[in-house]
Amino acid sequence: MSGGPRVLILGSAGQVGSELQRCFASYGEIVAADRKLVDLTAPDQIRDLVRRVRPQVILNAAAYTAVDRAESEPELAFAINAQAPGVLAEEALKADSLLIHYSTDYVFDGSKDSAWLETDKPNPLNAYGASKLAGEEAIRRTGGKYLIFRTSWVYGPHGSNFLFTMLRLGRERSEISVVDDQIGAPTTSIELADATRAVVDGVLAGRFGKPEEWAGLYHMTCAGSTSWCGFAREIFVQATHLPDNKCPVVNPIPSRAYPTPARRPSNSVLCNEKLHARFGLGLAPWQSALSQVIRLLPAE
Repeated sequence: MSGGPRVLILGSAGQVGSELQRCFASYGEIVAADRKLVDLTAPDQIRDLVRRVRPQVILNAAAYTAVDRAESEPELAFAINAQAPGVLAEEALKADSLLIHYSTDYVFDGSKDSAWLETDKPNPLNAYGASKLAGEEAIRRTGGKYLIFRTSWVYGPHGSNFLFTMLRLGRERSEISVVDDQIGAPTTSIELADATRAVVDGVLAGRFGKPEEWAGLYHMTCAGSTSWCGFAREIFVQATHLPDNKCPVVNPIPSRAYPTPARRPSNSVLCNEKLHARFGLGLAPWQSALSQVIRLLPAE
């Protein structure tokens, strides 16, 4: 798209950032920023980058995502997940840029029996969730043209994630044990990027009205839900064509049998009705989204 908007992608080397680069490749001028280009713990570097690039759109896919390590590194998690988004929001407001930011299901404590709404009160169980919630709040306080997309259980064809961990364990073991009492919606980086592109297209074209009509917080996950155990079993069912696939027995276990430094919510399912109502958008069912990712993996 010659002459299109200038787009700044932060966290460009990550799972979501990589797919955003693919999705926006022909959109306009893309500036991809990874940790080599900008230190997200240094506010002055963030401000300098935004002011130099002068983007019309900022896609913030950068985050501290080591959930368990965040328990021992809360200051670093908050610097990247809370302070940096706040600085981005301030710079976006000054430049009249559209800011897209991604948050997490881990802002909730999992105590609800049904899917979580954007209006439900957050109560994170761990430092990672608290840092992401603080980032949301920093952006909201600043205001402007912003969209926060809460998502969950993100994975894709690149990087380190649950899919690749399961495939590796499947090659090494005949049986594996996976937590079965944490429920959520596995969501691919591909679906997230494609949905983001659709929203940005509509916003910049004015199809959704003025910023005060669409700016805010939305849940954005693949449709449906499962447990980590159910996710693992579906991975092996769909990965039969991959080399060395041995389809191990997947045994369900409770969370207490697999203790981790950070507590996880038992119910992470997010309701996507607001996203559909405002933007006419829905992500694919998690099973078909998984199929799309697995088809991209080398078969030999």
